[in-house]
Amino acid sequence: MKKLYYSIGEVSDITDVEAHVLRYWETVFDELNPKKNKAGNRVYKENDIETILKLKELIQEKKYSTEGAQQVLAEGGEEDSEKIPVSVKKDLKEIRLFLNKLLEKL
Repeated sequence: MKKLYYSIGEVSDITDVEAHVLRYWETVFDELNPKKNKAGNRVYKENDIETILKLKELIQEKKYSTEGAQQVLAEGGEEDSEKIPVSVKKDLKEIRLFLNKLLEKL
């Protein structure tokens, strides 16, 4: 049976992410903001656990930086970026390199 709220210890066990990492991610990612109960303990909901699992996948498995993971979450997921054709990605990369070189000259 699913619970409405989970403690940080339970979430740590469920997601296999250390509690100190969860507390750090709260400071970095606006999407992860568990409420606190009257005793001041964090209480996580199912959607918080889903967010943590997504962060774990991005940061620990796919090796995204925290900034990269923030961008993916802000854009609603990485699925959108995967729909861009490879040729367009290549052109955008060349344009970025050109603009960076131009910026250095200024």
